[in-house]
Amino acid sequence: MMGPEHTQLLDLAKAAAAAGAAVLAGRNAAGLKASNKGAAGDWVTAFDVAAENAVRDVIVQARPDDTITGEEHGTHVPASPSGYRWSIDPLDGTTNFIRNIVYYGTSVAVADPDGVWLAGVVNAPALGKLFYASRGQGAWLEEGGHVTRLNGPEPGRPGQILASGFSYDPDVRAEQAGALAGFMEGFADLRRLGSAALDLCLVADGTHDAYGERGLNEHDFAAGALIAEEAGCWVRRPRLTSPLEGGPSLEERLSAWTCAGTLEMSGKFPL
Repeated sequence: MMGPEHTQLLDLAKAAAAAGAAVLAGRNAAGLKASNKGAAGDWVTAFDVAAENAVRDVIVQARPDDTITGEEHGTHVPASPSGYRWSIDPLDGTTNFIRNIVYYGTSVAVADPDGVWLAGVVNAPALGKLFYASRGQGAWLEEGGHVTRLNGPEPGRPGQILASGFSYDPDVRAEQAGALAGFMEGFADLRRLGSAALDLCLVADGTHDAYGERGLNEHDFAAGALIAEEAGCWVRRPRLTSPLEGGPSLEERLSAWTCAGTLEMSGKFPL
């Protein structure tokens, strides 16, 4: 049974993600101010930064002693850390956002002092979808005023679809392309939507049959992996290097895969 603190953490994650999504909902071409982070295709906009600021403000106001790790501002450890840590991707799917492709959203998750993910929320304003989960309490989708419990993909259905993504690093991308044929064995088709958080949520709601991607940052998978897991999916994600400082390490991140799907699919993914 979920205790009062877990309920409060999920409610706070929802409020924080809603604050970030509200910034994204104000998208306009003139205000993008897009710039490249250094790798080809790795973009940041004024909306990424503003959304992260909005998410952080909500969390800090409610829980000033929690550590916060965000894509744009890194990790902030307060003077007297509680041990709880938030992982934020204010705009997962920035390239989609720049080009007005609807697959993007704000991802917020929180882990306890042992590094166990307790609550995760992915708010996709252009889709009108709110995905969320709390450990041991299932995964849920709010859409159009309706709330639906998520139960993952249908096992063994024909024409299975795999979701994945490709690295900005040309060398890693070349390796991914070379392994793609073997990786695709047993699947009928591949989707690459450009948001790891939403890809994981779409496994949770059964749209995708499985998802696998190498080299994700923690903020990419933190909320979506918990949502998929609570929907009953088999999930593998990189270990945290440090529950307080965040993780995984750069070496592990580049080599590790984040995967989700039905249990019988676990053998299809690279170790």
